[in-house]
Amino acid sequence: MEGIDLANVPIDRDHFMPTAPGAPNEKASELLSQFERKRRLAQLIVPTADRDVKARLRSIGEPITLFAEGPSERRDRLRELLAAQAEASGESGDVQMQEADETAGEEQEEFYSIGDQALLKARRDMAKYSLAHAKIRVAYQRQEASIPLKTHVEHRNRIKERLQGFELYGSQTSDRPVGIVRFSPSGEYVACGTWAGQIKLLDVPHLTPKRTYRGGHQDLATGIDWRPRATLPESGISSSELNLASGGGGGKIQLWSLEDDKPLSTLEGHTDRVCRIEFHPSGRYLASASNDTTWRLWDVETCQEILLQEGHSKEVFAVSFNTDGSLLASTGLDSIGRVWDIRTGRVIYIMESHIKPIHGVDWSTDGYRLITGSGDGFMKCWDLRAMRETNSIGANSGGVTDLRWYKGTDGPAKNVPMGTDEDGGYIPKKASTVIVSSGFDKNVKIFSADDWALCKTLKGHQSPVLSTDISRDAAWIVSGGKDRTVKLWARDDQGGI
Repeated sequence: MEGIDLANVPIDRDHFMPTAPGAPNEKASELLSQFERKRRLAQLIVPTADRDVKARLRSIGEPITLFAEGPSERRDRLRELLAAQAEASGESGDVQMQEADETAGEEQEEFYSIGDQALLKARRDMAKYSLAHAKIRVAYQRQEASIPLKTHVEHRNRIKERLQGFELYGSQTSDRPVGIVRFSPSGEYVACGTWAGQIKLLDVPHLTPKRTYRGGHQDLATGIDWRPRATLPESGISSSELNLASGGGGGKIQLWSLEDDKPLSTLEGHTDRVCRIEFHPSGRYLASASNDTTWRLWDVETCQEILLQEGHSKEVFAVSFNTDGSLLASTGLDSIGRVWDIRTGRVIYIMESHIKPIHGVDWSTDGYRLITGSGDGFMKCWDLRAMRETNSIGANSGGVTDLRWYKGTDGPAKNVPMGTDEDGGYIPKKASTVIVSSGFDKNVKIFSADDWALCKTLKGHQSPVLSTDISRDAAWIVSGGKDRTVKLWARDDQGGI
């Protein structure tokens, strides 16, 4: 590099030295006034939402937009105008603190996207379904409210006593860790997915492989759900029709029958691994959670995606419909849970209490309570009527990986009338009385959903338990773990609760 001659060094003459001590420096005064003005500008309270900026500009008689002006430039222009007004009126630079406008923040602004006719039809179908089933549920709960508390307590104590009899019944090995296990509605089968992306069908109680599906997923099959009422004789769903669905690595959802080892159809749209999936209670629609930070709604009859829903800042891990089919809860690695009214698309409740990723979510059959399980080791129960967290239960140390609320064969969700005793009094239902959870502590735990007491800890896995489920008649509990085993748990009499 060439140097520079001393005679050619540029001299900065843009300064002014006062001729006498104490004389004002005009250049310095100008700079200080500019800094003071910028300070006052920064202290001005200016709306952040673009609609509120436009409204404020209109209120002071200024054009709401200029040529090629964007939202940020418009907000800066409003700030300059407000500062000029303050200077003209002689107001001081100190800004008095005041309550912020509730509509000012961007977080209060709702965004909507235009949906197509398929989504409109789906929302109408789900509204008709949910309203009819909510009517049945409310009528059932009115009868249930007449049962004396003493009867409820005795009923729950009998259930707790029987839950303490669960022990390891059988085990089946797998070539890779088992990421998901789910009972069929009839309890005849267990569908399991492995970290190799393979989907298998095992029979109950022997856990003998009945079918190994081909063309499943690239890796990490972590989502399986059975179509409502599939495998039940009275359902009218044949074994050659859609019976279950699975999700995993590669972003695809596969739809399976019980007769063919190849998928009936493939749902494509997610750009990353599909985690948990769940059918709508009507059986017509399917929700899926994915690592692409969205959950989506699918029409399984047309195999079309009808809704792509954002709202989580990180990966979405689990989704669950309430028994009426009106609400959907989504949870993810952002430690936040959201409850959506799927008939309108609105978020009606945000669950903010967990401090680590939420891996599991499930609804009670009462339609308004749901449970979440997190990596912080806690299960939390949320009441949508009270709009608050009602219980926080220490579940699995190291973190909860999965949980299931026992749905039962009775109660309003199954449209079964309430039973009566010999005196004509109502008998409490068994549905929603039990919750099972699995975790990184290598255990499956059984809790009473009445007083949240721990009824039994099932020990047998040698590594973290990744998934668990309880059968429709509560006779069986299944678990799948990182130790590459599927384990079945039951009472000696296999009588359930």
